[in-house]
Parts: sequence; structure tokens; C-alpha cells
Amino acid sequence: MSGTFVGMPAFPAAAREAVGDATLRGNLRHATHTIRDKRARAVAELDDWAALREAGRRIKDHTLRHLDRYLVQVEEAVTAAGGTVHWAADADEANAIVARLVEETGEREVVKVKSMATQEIGLNEALEARGIHAYETDLAELIVQLGKDRPSHILVPAIHRNRGEIRDIFRSEMGAWGRPAPEGLTDTPAELAEAARLHLREKFLRARVGISGANFMVAETGTLVVVESEGNGRMCLTLPETLISVVGIEKIVPSWRDLEVFLQTLPRSSTAERMNPYTSMWTGTTDEDGPRTFHLVLLDNGRTDTLADEVGRQALRCIRCSACLNVCPVYERAGGHAYGSVYPGPIGAILSPQLRGMGSEIDASLPFASSLCGACYEVCPVAIDIPEVLVHLRERVVQGGPAVREGNRVVLRPAKGHAAERAAMRAAGWAFARPGALRAGQRLASRSRRLHPRSLPGPGRAWSDGRDLPAVPAEPFRDWWQRTHGGRDEAE
Repeated sequence: MSGTFVGMPAFPAAAREAVGDATLRGNLRHATHTIRDKRARAVAELDDWAALREAGRRIKDHTLRHLDRYLVQVEEAVTAAGGTVHWAADADEANAIVARLVEETGEREVVKVKSMATQEIGLNEALEARGIHAYETDLAELIVQLGKDRPSHILVPAIHRNRGEIRDIFRSEMGAWGRPAPEGLTDTPAELAEAARLHLREKFLRARVGISGANFMVAETGTLVVVESEGNGRMCLTLPETLISVVGIEKIVPSWRDLEVFLQTLPRSSTAERMNPYTSMWTGTTDEDGPRTFHLVLLDNGRTDTLADEVGRQALRCIRCSACLNVCPVYERAGGHAYGSVYPGPIGAILSPQLRGMGSEIDASLPFASSLCGACYEVCPVAIDIPEVLVHLRERVVQGGPAVREGNRVVLRPAKGHAAERAAMRAAGWAFARPGALRAGQRLASRSRRLHPRSLPGPGRAWSDGRDLPAVPAEPFRDWWQRTHGGRDEAE
């Protein structure tokens, strides 16, 4: 199944179907409320949280401004430490590199650490097409893989599943992937976790190739960092003979001192913990410990194009904590699948259209998948102004489609499906620039209000199907003010 879910319906259609699933809404409501309440308590313990947030923002912005220099520094440091660096311009190139590296080992199985980057490029499917089986080892990712499902959350990919559903998946699917579920497996968390542990342990001990992403790369030493809560990452990063890490180019931090900031903000924002349970760091290879061969695949896949947008580039600050998903009223009701991307929720609504472009119906709809309440910005540990970027991307969708080159010029193709909206905005601009026309229009609307329809016609129906049109007052405000105050300001 594709990690980018291209071909799914646009967000409004997918969300409409999702909100009709009462079980899904219940699972999401319980999980997101629990996580965000715990996060709020963990963040409140730090008196300097605002300063840490600002430090994280500045570090990320500085790194993005000088990304070319830091990427070269990472390559030099990793190479000096015994690793090999590969550059991938897009998903196809990255998948080809990883598949070739696995085939060169002679192995047909790999174990994986949870990785958004490999989901983004559809690595599992690409490897499967070449006869290589990739086994997810994170518990939630295992549930998703066994259930032939898609991730629904950045931190908790199986957030849309309850315990009973997980038990049924383990009972019916584990045997086809390896060690079967124990007889009489119940839905108690301890039994489910033990079933997963026994199933995965034999894969850890057998695998010779591991694949990971990375939460951070430290430029000054070439060190990669993975933070996780279960210990499966530690097993994947240390036991195999060959380790391949696919990492987005934006994951760099300049120094160890910079890393200190994020190791405080990430666990509190994601899992509401003071310190991450497992923080694995490695620099190249050694003869006495860990994998004997290390490959780093630096992934662009739209990041350079995103960096060129002065407003949209702040999405590249994201450290994948998922705090924005847990406070978003839209995500809570629609779930992650409706976004058609491995990056759901508010961050996905601004990141996916920039990485993939807005040429598809679903990507053009994602910037509108928000109420602009601003809760996502308030909780973001690197101060990404998601509402600002959403409005910016909406403007791009309405005013023009994808950028294309015509001769020596780059132009925007006309956007599809927004002609009525552009016409309405032009009409409103004309009226607001002419007070007499505006006054006449208001009086006409008030006098004919009994004839007004309850829903909008044509394309506007998508808006009014879920909302009541505001009632037009019997008297325009200007007329009321003239009648009651004679047009004078009471302060005079």
C-alpha cells in the first residue's frame, strides 16, 4: 500500500465518511484527550518552556538558512567515521538506493525502526516489489502492518484501533508473518504487548539488515539520533550487520549543544515524558560494537522546493512530536486517514502539499482542512505558525495552480475549481470600494431576506451543507445607526 495514498478522495469527501464512524471518533477522542492532558502537565513543570520553544525555533531557522553548509559537514563527518552517504533527490531514487544496498548483502528480510521518511517514500512497497520483506518493529506500526492498514497518527500510528480490534488482528494475522499469537490471547494490554514481544524477538535475532530514519543528525560529528519508547529501535540499530538510515535533509542540528534543546522539548510534547526512555546515538561504525556497515541516505523529495517558500519553509522545523494533532478539532473528528498522507493533522495539511505539490485534488484540499483556531501553533515546540502557512497555501491554491516553466519564466497555472470563489472576491472588492453600492446592496439584501435560500447553490453547497447560512438582519447596521444616532459618534 502506498505511503503517500495518492488516488484517495479530497479531504472533504474522506472526512465526511470518517466522521460517520462512531467507533473511530470514540477511539480518537479518548486517545487525543488523554495525550494532550498529560502533555499539558509535563510542559507546565518547566518554567523556561517558552525560552526552550524560542531556542528551538531559532536553531531550526538558522540551520535551514545554512542547510547547504551543514549538509556538506554531515557528509564529511559520516564518511570520516566509516559510513557511506548517498543523496536521493526523490522517492524513486531513495527506494532504488536502499533496495540495491539490501540486495548487495544477499538478504531478503529487513527489520525497521519506525520512520516517517520511509513511509513517505513508500519504501516497504518498493522493497516488496523486489522480493524483500520489511518488518515493522514498533508496536503500533506492527499493528498497522499486520492489519493491512495505514498509519493514522504521527506518534501513535494505530490510534484509530481499540484493544479488541488489535487482539483480533494479532490472532488472525501474526501466524502469516512469523510466530503466531498465543492461544487464548485476550485484549489486556500486557498480553497484547507480550504477544508482540515474542513475535518480534525472533525477527530481531535473525535479521542481518536494519533500516531506520533519524530524529536528528548532529552536523559537527555526523552522529544520528533516534528516540523511541519501546526498545525496538535499540534492537534494530545494534543487532544487524548492516544499517541503512533514510533521513530528510531538514533533520540536521548544528551541534550537540543544540541537540540538548530538542531532547527536552520533544519527549514532553510527544509522549508527555520528562526524558525519552530510549535515546540511541551512533556515529559511523566501529569494529567492536554495532553494525559493521552503515549507509546514510539523505532525502530531498520536495524539501528543497519547500525551503524556497519564505512562508511555507517553517514547516521544515517540525520535529514530528504530534502535539498539533492532539489539540486539533478537525483531526479529532476526521482521523488521520482522511488526510491521504503519512503526515496527518495540521502539520500534514501544510507539509504534504509542499512536499508533493498541489497538482492533485487531495493536496489542493489539505490547506482547507482546518478551522484556523490556532491551537496547533500554541502547542508547537518549535513555534511553527501553522495557521499562517495554511492561509498562505490557500492563497496559492485559489490564485494559481502548480508552478511551471514557460521559456525563461516560471508561471502559475490557473487553479481548478475556484473560479466562483475568485469571482465572488472580485465582486466583494468592487463593492467595498464603493460605499454607495455597498449601502444599496445591504438594503436590498435586508428587504429580500425572506426569499433567501437556506443553502448556497453550486460549488458553495459544500460549505452550506454543514452550516446554517447567517440570517440577514431586517435593517442594515448603517441605516440603524443613522436612525438611532443620527450618524454621530457617542464619544463626541
